[in-house]
Amino acid sequence: QVQLVESGGGLVQAGGSLRLSCAASGRTFSNYYMGWFRQAPGKEREFVATSKWNGETTYADSVKGRFTISRDNGKNTWYLQMNSLKPEDTAVYYCAATLGGRITLLSEYNYWGQGTQVTVSS
Repeated sequence: QVQLVESGGGLVQAGGSLRLSCAASGRTFSNYYMGWFRQAPGKEREFVATSKWNGETTYADSVKGRFTISRDNGKNTWYLQMNSLKPEDTAVYYCAATLGGRITLLSEYNYWGQGTQVTVSS
């Protein structure tokens, strides 16, 4: 059974940092795109970042220069380092995995975690 489990969420002041982790089990994701999405209250889930198996990364414009996605294929784990956090970054963050396609679309992702809350206070 495939499971993705996020951790590292919490409450932080604006300008602060958090590091999210997503640990996968049940299969190897070394040849998958591993991504992060987020959903703020009353809004649709949106793309944040994704990492190709070879380390190539793609970011939403809203987080470029502040967030960094990385992965450790040996540990079947990927990360989202979030710096210079803003109140508008407040959301539930989800990790996800896909073999490819339109990698910024959530419909392309086959595996999902349960989400972790990130709250940024002003």
